[in-house]
Amino acid sequence: MTFQVVISTQATAELQASAEWWAENREPIQAARWFIGFDTKIKGLANNPHKWSIAEEDMGFPFEIRQLNFGLSSRATHRAVFTIVEPNIVLVLTIRHLAQDRITPEDVNPDDLQ
Repeated sequence: MTFQVVISTQATAELQASAEWWAENREPIQAARWFIGFDTKIKGLANNPHKWSIAEEDMGFPFEIRQLNFGLSSRATHRAVFTIVEPNIVLVLTIRHLAQDRITPEDVNPDDLQ
């Protein structure tokens, strides 16, 4: 089964902000590679979102949340936190650096869940 991947407004803004930070504080070309690579990996959730691990914060949510970790090298730096909405939609809720605090239900825009 193929899933439709929907990236929330919040996650889109966070992905863009992370790429902009990287471009300004590190290397613009590397930031572009990171953005394209992460975006491609997120869109790949359409194929098999269930293969990604359940997020540590899952117990605090009224629905299951999973995470896709990503980095340019073998070490991940960021994660896309998502949920699977039946019957065949993957909703990316937020993009987080791995050093950031765990998410809570209050960190998710409730409008994105409708």
